[in-house]
Amino acid sequence: MLASLVLFLLFLQFAYQSLNGDDPSHYSIEVVATYPHSEAAFTQGLVYHDGLFYEGTGRYGRSSLRITEESTGHVIEQVDLPHEYFGEGITILDGLVYQVTWKENTGFVYSVDDLTQVKSFTYSGEGWGLTHDGASLILSNGSSTLSFLDPETFQVMRTVDVNYNDTSVPDLNELEYVDGVVYANVWKTDQIVMIDPVDGAVIGWIDLYGIEEHLDSTEGINVLNGIAYNTETGRLLVTGKLWPNVFEIELVPE
Repeated sequence: MLASLVLFLLFLQFAYQSLNGDDPSHYSIEVVATYPHSEAAFTQGLVYHDGLFYEGTGRYGRSSLRITEESTGHVIEQVDLPHEYFGEGITILDGLVYQVTWKENTGFVYSVDDLTQVKSFTYSGEGWGLTHDGASLILSNGSSTLSFLDPETFQVMRTVDVNYNDTSVPDLNELEYVDGVVYANVWKTDQIVMIDPVDGAVIGWIDLYGIEEHLDSTEGINVLNGIAYNTETGRLLVTGKLWPNVFEIELVPE
C-alpha cells in the first residue's frame, strides 16, 4: 500500500512538471494493432524476435517458456519448468534465451531455435524482470534496484537505484531495453517507467490507463506485465498476466 502511494505521488509530480515544460517525456498510448494471447499465460517475460513472441510464464506447476506465432497465438515450442520453479523474466542475447525464477535463485539458458536447455545458473535474491544491453543481463527484483550481471559468470557487476527526483521507484517488474533506455512495468499499475541505465534516473513515464478497454475480454485478467519491442516498426508490444491480447502501441507525447 505504501509503495502504491509513493508511485501515485511520483506520477502526479512527474505529470505536473511535464505540463510545466520541465520534462517532456510523458506519454499516453495509441493501440495500433491487436494480437491474440493465451488467457492461461501468467506473463512474466515477453520478447519479440524474428517475427515470433518468446514468453516466460509463471505460477508454480504452470511455469513455462514458449514460442508463439504473432498472428494466431499458436504455440510452436514450449518447455515446462519443474513444478518447484516459478518462472519469471526472459531475454534473448547472442542466440540464447535466458530465464530467471522468482524465489528459487536459479536461472535457465536455452537455444533460441528450439528451446533446448543449454545450462542453468544461480544468482542471489529474487528474479522478476530480465533484459540486456548487449553486454550485461539486467535484472529486477521487485524493488527499485536494477542489477547488471555478467552473462557468462552471472556475477553482479554493478547495481543502480531507479529514482525520480531522488525518490526511489519501487515495484519494478518486467523489463525491455531499447536504444539505451530500460523500460519497466511498475507492478500493479498502468505505468511503464523509462530508465537511464547509467544512473537509474527516470527519464520518462508511459501511461497505459484505459488499455484494458481494448481487450477481447476482461474476465479473470491480472496485472499489466510484459514489454517487447518490434525493431521493424519501432513500436512497443505490451500485454498482461492472463490477458487475451497483446497490443502494439504508438507512444503519444503529452
